[in-house]
Amino acid sequence: MGFAADIKKFAQKCGDNADQVVRKTVLDIGSSLIEKTPVGNPDLWQNWEKGGVGANSDHWLVSTGFVAQGYTGGHARANWSHSIGSRVIHELQAIDKTGRVSLERISASVPMKAAGLVHYIQNSVPYIQRLEDGYSKQAPAGMVGLTKVEFQDYIRKALAEL
Repeated sequence: MGFAADIKKFAQKCGDNADQVVRKTVLDIGSSLIEKTPVGNPDLWQNWEKGGVGANSDHWLVSTGFVAQGYTGGHARANWSHSIGSRVIHELQAIDKTGRVSLERISASVPMKAAGLVHYIQNSVPYIQRLEDGYSKQAPAGMVGLTKVEFQDYIRKALAEL
C-alpha cells in the first residue's frame, strides 16, 4: 500500500469516527431530553379538585381547564423529534410515558453519516417552555438547560467508545 492509499484510509477512518461520534452524541442528547421531560401526574398538580364544576364529577379541574378523569401523561415526552437542516414545527398527537417510542423515532432519523450536518432536536408542545422554566415539580431545573451542561460529557463518552 502506498502513501496516498494510507492517507485515504486514514481520512476514511476519521470520517467514519466523526460520523459515529456525532450520531452517538445526538442520540444521547435526545435520550437525555426525553428522560428529563416530566410525565404529567394529576396527583402532583396544584389547584386540582375532583368534581370542581357543579355536578360534573367525571372531570378534574385545573386552573387551565378540564382533563378527562382517564388522563394519561406523556404527551410532552412523545413530542421530542429530530430533524436535519431546519427545525420541524409540528405537534404529534401521541403519548409516550416511557420515551421509548420517541427515542426510536429520533434514532431512525439520525443518519449513519451524521457528521457535517446541522441536527435539531425540538419539542413543539405549546407548554414546553413552561416545563423548561421549572413549572413541573418533577423537572424543576428543566430539561434543555441541564442537557446543555452535560453536552461535553456526551461527546467524551462517544469518543471513549470508539
